[in-house]
Amino acid sequence: MGIKVSDAAANRALSFLKNRGSGLGLRLGVKTTGCSGLAYVLEFVDEMNDDDQLFEDNGLKVIIDGKSLVYLDGTQLDFAKEGLNEGFQFNNPNANGECGCGESFNV
Repeated sequence: MGIKVSDAAANRALSFLKNRGSGLGLRLGVKTTGCSGLAYVLEFVDEMNDDDQLFEDNGLKVIIDGKSLVYLDGTQLDFAKEGLNEGFQFNNPNANGECGCGESFNV
């Protein structure tokens, strides 16, 4: 299935990469944390690891490690502004639920 990136998310991430001055793309991953079990992780990638998978959508390279891909396959990355708040949003078809604060999810 892969990873889909909205126009808004791609534009925002590409502007971050441009301002940073370097980087291959954006790493999307998960870590164990929170009250629901897993949380999303976004970070810049300067070099790929052996178990990384590369996806490209809307001009943005998204890198996911093999362990995280199980939880993230089919996810759509979006970016939204709502009032004074803005941030990346994850539409993950694998998630069964989220905690009340929205910081973590379970599968």
